[in-house]
Amino acid sequence: MKFIDEFRSEKSARRLSEAIRNRAGITEMTFMEVCGTHTMAIARNGIRELLPENITLISGPGCPVCVTPNQTIDRAIALSRLPDTVIATFGDMMKVPGSHSSLDREHARGGNIRVVTSTLEALAIAEKEPKKKVVFLGVGFETTTPTVAVALKEARRKKIANFFILSAHKVMPPAMKALSDLGVKIHGYLCPGHVSAIIGSRPYDFLPAEYGIGCVVAGFEPLDIMQALLMLVEQVRSGTPRVQVQYSRVVKAEGNPTARRIMDEVFEPCDSEWRGLGWVPRSGLKIRDVYSDWDTERQIPVEVEPAQEPKGCLCGGVLRGEVKPPECSHFGKKCTPDNPVGPCMVSSEGTCAAYFKYYQM
Repeated sequence: MKFIDEFRSEKSARRLSEAIRNRAGITEMTFMEVCGTHTMAIARNGIRELLPENITLISGPGCPVCVTPNQTIDRAIALSRLPDTVIATFGDMMKVPGSHSSLDREHARGGNIRVVTSTLEALAIAEKEPKKKVVFLGVGFETTTPTVAVALKEARRKKIANFFILSAHKVMPPAMKALSDLGVKIHGYLCPGHVSAIIGSRPYDFLPAEYGIGCVVAGFEPLDIMQALLMLVEQVRSGTPRVQVQYSRVVKAEGNPTARRIMDEVFEPCDSEWRGLGWVPRSGLKIRDVYSDWDTERQIPVEVEPAQEPKGCLCGGVLRGEVKPPECSHFGKKCTPDNPVGPCMVSSEGTCAAYFKYYQM
């Protein structure tokens, strides 16, 4: 399949749907995707409707904006209130509610908050405005972390002393281990294609080895996902859980060695707090000491108010795959994309946003 239409063929999708139905039989199966792009693609393309009733798809902690805890958001808000400070962020973070405010509200109140499309764009702002402290919000999984590492290396090379990173980077395999330790009842994972393009497929080997749970690294087109689901069904029916790569045109077992090397040069693993999962060992990435001059937390002291969670918000349960968005009393009422209560309604990769856009009756 070389052209985009071939990845979206209705005839092929129905053929895969029938193959899944025939192979699954009456066996109950639950699969979890841990990538927000998969969550949106599944909803947008009606993939749930193509599956038999005995196969359930649930969404996990695959949205980096959604799993970022309020403490981090509150710190970004506090930083935005400092004089001569610019907050540079991707657009998804603007409306995410913190404990008492959001970056969008702070911007409306006069905060110097700018939406950028890359970390290097934020670095360019710092270079052009040397009298201001420019803080980039490093929110993302392994997909975007190498680009932040490159920006830090550039800041060091060019001796740009007013550029800083607030590192809230997270890595996916430890979160999948935490989910498995919680006993979330799933028969297989759809592994994230973007993340896996960087880290490869080997970091998932612990899932079948330690938990007897298989996984398939999937692409993002409808037929990618359908084929990956058929591969998971085959694993369950044959009783042979393993790590497979459906997205082989992009993902290799070893990942991207160059990106991994750059990431490892600048960042090191640390324990990290995830919304819905709590503190997960070695699931975050902190800036190494050699780059500490550009570490926001070490270089820009700021008082951050105690974090609070919105009452009644079920984002944590949604991110654990325990709750579907419509089960939250706020969903579609008090909580909408224009007026979100929790982050899962804000992000373009959020599960609540996907349900609101594609499953509203």
